[in-house]
Formats: sequence, C-alpha cells, structure tokens
Amino acid sequence: MATPWLLLMSVWLPLSLLPACQAQEARPSGCGTDLPSLYYNLCDLSAAWGIVLEAVASFGAVSSFVLTIILVASLPFVQDPRKKSLVGTQAFFLLGTFGLFCLTFDFIVKQDFSTCASRRFLFGVLFGICFSCLVAHALTLNFLARRNHGLQGWVTFGVALLLALVEVIINAEWLLITLVRSSGPSQDPCAVANEDFVMALIFVMFLLLAAFATAWPALCGRYKHWRKHIVFILLTTFLSMTIWVVWIIMYLYGNQQRGGQAWDDPTLAIALVANACVFVFFYIIPEVSHVTRLGPEQAYEDNMYPTRGVGYETILKEQKSQSMFVENKAFSMDEPSSAKKPVSPYSGYNGQLVTSVFQPTEMALMHKGPSEGTHDVILPRATANSQVISSANSTLRAEDAYMAQSWHAAAQKDGKGVQAPSPYSKSRW
Repeated sequence: MATPWLLLMSVWLPLSLLPACQAQEARPSGCGTDLPSLYYNLCDLSAAWGIVLEAVASFGAVSSFVLTIILVASLPFVQDPRKKSLVGTQAFFLLGTFGLFCLTFDFIVKQDFSTCASRRFLFGVLFGICFSCLVAHALTLNFLARRNHGLQGWVTFGVALLLALVEVIINAEWLLITLVRSSGPSQDPCAVANEDFVMALIFVMFLLLAAFATAWPALCGRYKHWRKHIVFILLTTFLSMTIWVVWIIMYLYGNQQRGGQAWDDPTLAIALVANACVFVFFYIIPEVSHVTRLGPEQAYEDNMYPTRGVGYETILKEQKSQSMFVENKAFSMDEPSSAKKPVSPYSGYNGQLVTSVFQPTEMALMHKGPSEGTHDVILPRATANSQVISSANSTLRAEDAYMAQSWHAAAQKDGKGVQAPSPYSKSRW
C-alpha cells in the first residue's frame, strides 16, 4: 500500500514543478540563451522601455565623456581668467552627469542585493553633485554680475564639493541604519518603501531649490554680459524641478493605480535619463561653447589696437609726412646731437627738434657799415631752440645775406650810389 503511494508522489511532484521550471527558463525574444535573467530587460523586445532607455543612456554617457575631453582640452585657449576658474567645477558637474547616465542601467536590470544598494546610494549622491555645482556656479555669478570678478576657482570647487559630501554622508548613514542593525541580521536593500526613498532625497531637493533661488539675484547686476550664464542655470533648474515633481508624483501615487511596483524601475530610469539630458543640452553644451569666448573688455582692446606691433613706426611715418617745417640746410651741420634724437610720437611732437637760427634782417644789413680789411661776415652760431619758427619767410638764407652785404661794401668803396639788390628779389628755394 505504501509502494503505490510513493510512486504516485514521485510522478506528481515533477509534473507539478514543470510549469515553474519552464517559466524560470523561458527567455524573452531578443535575449541569448547564456544571458542571466537579471539582464533580460536590456534585450527584451516585448519591454521596449528598457531598450530605448539603454540606447539613450549610452549616447548620453559617450556625449558626456566627449564633452569632458573638449572642456579640458580647451583650457589652454581660455583667455578670460574668470571663466578659467570655473572649469574645475564644470568638469565635476560633467562627472556627475556621466554617472547619471551610467546609473540608468542599474535601474533597467532587475533587482538584487548589489543593484538595490547602489541605486539607493548613488541616486542621491550623483544628483547632489550636479545640483551642488549649480549652486556654486550661481553663487559665483552673483559676484561677477555685481563686481565683474568672482570667487577664486578653488573656492567655487570647494563649495560644490562640500555640498556634495553632505549628501554622501546622508545616504551612507541611511544605508547603514536600514541594512545593518544591532538586533538582527542584514535586511534586503530592495525592501524599502517608496516614501522612504523619496524622503532620503530631501537634501537634494534643497540643493535644487537653492540653485534656482541663488541665480535670480544675479540678473540685477550691472554687468549684463554674465546674464546668459544665469539664464542657463535658471532654465536647467526649472526643467529639473518639473521632472522631479512629475516622477515623484508617479512614483508615490501614479504607479499604484497603473501597475504597482512593476512601474517603479521604469519611472526612476526615465527620470534619470530625462534630467541628465537636460543637464547636457541646457547647461553643459552652452557653457562649453562660451568658455573660449572673449569678454567685452578683451574684445574692446583687440579692436582698439589691431596692429600694436607696428604702431610706433606707423605713427613716425605719418608725422614725418605731415611735418610743416623745413630744415635750414646751411646750419644742419651745426645742430647739437640732442636734436637728432627722435621724440616719442605719443608726446605730441613730430619726431624731431627743429632749430631756430638768429639771422639779421634786410634793414639791418642795409644800414650796417662796411667791414674793415675783409669781406667775410661772421654770423652768430646756430643754437637749438625749443620754439618753432612761425613762418619760413621771416628769415634769410646765409648765402643771400652774405651777397647783400658784399654788394653794399663794394658800392661804398667805389663811391657809387648804387642800391644793393634785395635778397628777396631772387627766387627762394
């Protein structure tokens, strides 16, 4: 009697477990036979949300990595020191954005101990890094918009790092309190209520609101060319707040009506990808494109002095061609050496010192008596004078003066009353 009962049980037990084994071994379409069931959502064609988010997250991660390389490579070409001081904070922001795209895969795959622990810890930490960088940047822009010089680069980066470390401490303590208890064994990290998950992100929400509120006063600064950077932060934080309000409502209330916990992972994964894309398109790309642009002060200097290297020679040539004074060649050999030294063209002079020569007038030569024993006339030596000759017709050439005096002396010696010719009768050179 016992033998037939044992045979019946031996047949019924495998048959009863067969549907469960078939359900466990059944693989969705698009997945390989050797792929563990933990990663079915990455290749399940029936669950299209996993494949779409996987593609978007992959593109975002690659884009963030490329933008980080571009930002660091453009550092030697940044001429504005105020923008250069913010490169470290922006690179830290790119690190957080890259982590958000990578964390999306953690929400696409199924839950186990490692994935649930990393979700609870990194979700708040990565968002805390991004929002703390926005707070530090907005704080610096307030100084730039009012004084045109902001905080030093290490100060801005230090503010962002300290704010991010606060969220790291909060999430670490939360994991230790919920997983490691003194009165019992470790609990499953996946066994956490949705309300507790949202409550652990209160400091992250505070950073988001702080970044949005800190950027507004900078719009009232008198240096208007910093407004575009403020607009980038305001637009990014506003869209982020919209995304956070939507996913929190869906995570706490909407999923209970749609399908229960089956929609929790897709909701968080979509929130990660959407917010990370907002960071890339509305903050990172505009900031990277503006990091090498010149400020208005530097652009003004470049327009005022386009040929600074040859400006001195150009001014000398122009002033030499526009000179209105003619140098007296008869006394050019007697000029002092100091007259040949060029004067700076920026001082208002024409580049040379013009000599002023004392020469007798025509009436003085006509009334002067003849010289005794010689016809040589001793003229005063030319001296350098800083005063400029008012007219070229006010003086006589040395040759004309000598000719007039010689003619007058010869006429008096012969006893003839011949009038000496005026030196002005001849054509001047």
